[in-house]
Formats: sequence, C-alpha cells, structure tokens
Amino acid sequence: MSKKIPLYIDTDPGVDDALALLIAFNDAHHDIVGLGIAAGNVGLEYTVRNALKLCETVGRSDVPVFAGCASPLVLPPREDASHVHGRDGFGDVDLPPAAHAARDEHAALALLRLSHEHAGELLLVALGPLTNIALALKLDPTLPQRIKRFVIMGGAVTAHGNITAAAEFNIGFDPEAAHVVFEAFPHFDLADWEATIAHGLDHDQVETWLGADSPRARFYGQISRHNRERGVDHRGGRWLSADALAMAYALQPQGALETAERPVQVELGGSLSRGATITDWNRQTGRADNARILLRYDQGRFERLAAAALTAG
Repeated sequence: MSKKIPLYIDTDPGVDDALALLIAFNDAHHDIVGLGIAAGNVGLEYTVRNALKLCETVGRSDVPVFAGCASPLVLPPREDASHVHGRDGFGDVDLPPAAHAARDEHAALALLRLSHEHAGELLLVALGPLTNIALALKLDPTLPQRIKRFVIMGGAVTAHGNITAAAEFNIGFDPEAAHVVFEAFPHFDLADWEATIAHGLDHDQVETWLGADSPRARFYGQISRHNRERGVDHRGGRWLSADALAMAYALQPQGALETAERPVQVELGGSLSRGATITDWNRQTGRADNARILLRYDQGRFERLAAAALTAG
C-alpha cells in the first residue's frame, strides 16, 4: 500500500462536521495528523469537547486535538449556529465527556509545526471559520508554501447566503480571518454553500444508514436527530451536510464532475454584504484565479462515502 497522505482538519464540531470527520476517519488513504478546533457552530468549550468525544467514539483517541481561537480575529460574531446544532453542538443529548483531553499546544502553532513535519505533503481541510488558519498565517506567512492542497468549506459564490442574504456561515462568522486566508493562499479548493444545496442527501436513505448495527450509526443518529428533523421542516426531502461534501471532495477529488477557477474575495464592509464571497465570474478585476470552485460532485460517490462512514463497525 502506498504511503498515506497526511491530513490536518480545522473544524468547529457541529453535527455536519461530525459526519465529515467520520468520513475522514473511515478513509484508508489518509492519516489524520491533527484536529485544530475553533469556535463557530458553538463556543470553543463545546467544539473541543465534541472533537474529543468523536475521536473516542471511533477508537481514535490517539489523534491529537488542539484547541484554538475562542472568538473571531477582530469583531464579535453575529451569532453562532446553536439553533441548528443544539446548544452543545451535538444535539443536546448530554453525552458524557471523553476520557482524554486536548493537547496544550494552540491549534495555530500545531498547524505550523505539522506543516513543517509534512512539508509539501499536507492536505489541509477547513470546515469551520478560518480564525485559526488566519492566526497561523500572521505568525508565519510562508505557511502556504508547505501545504500541498487546501480545501475550504465556505462561501456562497453567487451570494445565496445562509447566515445573511449574501454570506455563508463560516465566512460570515469571521470575515477578517477569511480575508487573510483568501489573500494569502495563491490557490485553494472551495466547496461552498451553494454546492451543498445541490448535493443534498435523501432523508429516508440517511435514516436507513443510521439503522445499521454500528456504534458510529448510533452515535450519529443521536447527535443529528434535531438537525435532521429541522431539515425536514425547512427543506423537505433532502438533508444538507456541507462539511461532509467538502470532505468527500478533499479525500476523493476525482469525484468532482465540474469545477470553475475564478478570483474570490471576501467583503469586509457593507451593511448588507459583510462576509459575502465576491466571485469575479467575468474576470474583470485582473486578479489571478485563487479558488477552484466545486460546482458538481458525483452524487453516488458522495452517498457511498457517507453511508460507509456511518455503517462502519
């Protein structure tokens, strides 16, 4: 078997982050070398706790968890997503805490260290607000030179937002951090909210997967119940998991059926547009293309990855 690809995930678990992490833990070709945790879906105390619990649930307490930033770089966030994920981010089902703890190293410092240890090989996947990665860039602007591939779940490339009319949650939570990251990395892959909407999972199918005799299915069925029921009320027959789609694209980029490369910037001002990802579709600004935008992914492949992650023993 060929050498595994080192994978570092920056995340804010979150129900959809949890499915993405289950997909990553179920992948035989990547080695998760660390989880950097930020505030986002809920506060840092809960996102760290949730990351530790998920690692314990899948028998991977050896994977280091690094607590990062508890708030955005500059301004307070508009709101968190506890109304979607539950007050604790995992559906308020009162799971006991994991037996192990996060490492003492800050997530930004851990990312920099691991980028040196795996220079030119590291796959970096960001599933939450980009605060930790922006801080790492401010400490060491040479970070992008050591990252082989960077996949971001964030943005709404035609401004169909989900936290405001124009902004997607991860970018809108900390626009300054997103601006720092988008300006620093010459190229990254972007799986945005609009791709998420186009790749919903069938509710009945998800229920079938969650009926498997598997600790992972039982765990995920518990923590996602509120989120899935809310999805039925708001979106009918399709359940959306933004982070899971981004992880599928990160681990199996060959599943991308259509992408577009364009310059993408983050709007920092504007009473209506703060946090929007502005895509120069007509290349009018003369800026270099920095984002490869996922437009269409193999739906069957995505569903197989999700199903396999949930039904694994």
